[in-house]
Amino acid sequence: MTFSQGGKGKHGKSVLSIESAMASRKSTRKTKSERAGVIFPVARLRRYLKMLNANKRLTISAPIYLAAVLEYLVAELLELAGNACHDHRKRHIRPRHIQLAVRNDDEINKLLKDVHINGGGVLPFIRPELLPKDKQHHASR
Repeated sequence: MTFSQGGKGKHGKSVLSIESAMASRKSTRKTKSERAGVIFPVARLRRYLKMLNANKRLTISAPIYLAAVLEYLVAELLELAGNACHDHRKRHIRPRHIQLAVRNDDEINKLLKDVHINGGGVLPFIRPELLPKDKQHHASR
């Protein structure tokens, strides 16, 4: 559906075709996340930071850095959880795999020490005192 290229419209403005208007809008309109090259929503993070910050003043780069850091942490966590999933011969990452990934990595465990992962279970650990003694000791009896 196109309108005429020339002439004036009802209000004295020139009328353009819908396709050219849409094409120019698509090529110029980019989100802040696309411009920064990150996946996390920069505008939403900026809004959240403004709500949390008392003086409401932020640099332009603060939400971009936050989005980049969050993206890195999620990528690192997904890689470790994927490895745990692969070790258990499963195809889907479940909360248990995320729990194992977090608790087996020292730095992420320190960051998320007070976080409870629902459905994650606990790390397997048996106290050494409860383990059976060496086999030679039992064989001599």
